[in-house]
Amino acid sequence: MERSIALVALFAALIAALGLIPKLTLGFGVPITAQSLGVMLCGTILGARRGGLAALLFVALVALGLPLLAGGRGGLGVFAAPSVGFVVGFPVAAFATGFVMEQMQRTPIAWAAGIASVIGGVVVLYAFGVPGLMVMLDKGFAEALGLVSAFIPGDFIKAVLAGLITAGVARARPASLLSRP
Repeated sequence: MERSIALVALFAALIAALGLIPKLTLGFGVPITAQSLGVMLCGTILGARRGGLAALLFVALVALGLPLLAGGRGGLGVFAAPSVGFVVGFPVAAFATGFVMEQMQRTPIAWAAGIASVIGGVVVLYAFGVPGLMVMLDKGFAEALGLVSAFIPGDFIKAVLAGLITAGVARARPASLLSRP
């Protein structure tokens, strides 16, 4: 129990630390950050339940006003910004990534983590990000999806990195990979 709490807090801190990498804000107000890599790693390493809780803790801390999002953003104002769908989607994306990872027990770890990251950390996250853009920018589905397409190459790179990092963790400390009991 104590170990789970510590890992949830540690991975929430990992998402926050990845926000220190300078952001690149696109013209429509949503930044390109490394924080979605942290969301992917929450799921691939901690599994669905713990990974989702880590991302939920991160979002709760942001809502309380801590400037943990890339560029030092935090507080309730981020929930009225074009990136709201992505922020709200972090816990669901981490959970989905972990769930897919847990289901792929027979697949090599790097491949399973990469595939889980694409499904949870890209597809599921975009399922929240696109509607957020639609509402906040008053755009149609096709237009919002077109705007989000700018993130696709970087997110696939993050998914590959998540696969490689997860495989490295599994080799170095197999007991730390909680997504694979």
